[in-house]
Amino acid sequence: MSSTTIHLSKATFTLSAPDIRKLPEDGGIEVAFAGRSNAGKSSALNTLTNQRSLARTSKTPGRTQLINVFEIAPNKRLIDLPGYGFAKVPLEMKKKWQKALGEYLEKRESLKGLVVLMDIRHPLKDLDRDLIEWAVDSELPVLALLTKADKLSQGKSSAEVLKVKKDLSSLNGNIKVQAFSSLKRTGAEQANNVICDWFAQENE
Repeated sequence: MSSTTIHLSKATFTLSAPDIRKLPEDGGIEVAFAGRSNAGKSSALNTLTNQRSLARTSKTPGRTQLINVFEIAPNKRLIDLPGYGFAKVPLEMKKKWQKALGEYLEKRESLKGLVVLMDIRHPLKDLDRDLIEWAVDSELPVLALLTKADKLSQGKSSAEVLKVKKDLSSLNGNIKVQAFSSLKRTGAEQANNVICDWFAQENE
């Protein structure tokens, strides 16, 4: 464990890439954020980094068409992957995004942790489950953030978290599940700690 403290608030935008060939050299540590196009991924990134506009939010889900790279320290990066599963985009564009997403997940050696964002009211759609199963098979730790928790009562939110935990327990993976709200910062500190631990554990 390194004595160097990781601060996600130090994240700075580095570049946007259409595919893995345009990404920085495949070294160091990357934590990737993935989720359906309407899961609130950009808002979550802004909340976790304590910045208002690090990741661009859009009223039109599905706008994240590129792999966005944010550096938080030398050789330590947050990766914002293209959103998936949104119906109102042309099929060819959707295929292009899916290819970029798949290539990154399968080939990027520096990927050390995956944050999967799901709307707490509609968690574990087929693509979400596929992604988590893939990560477990690849022995990657997963943090499942159930976003928009402010839309539910605390009791209902807790029940959804327990239900998702139970559904995923059969995978026997390193999976953490928690409620999250960008609006109220619910779960932000816990999520920040998990991600910073992933970065720290990989330090020599």
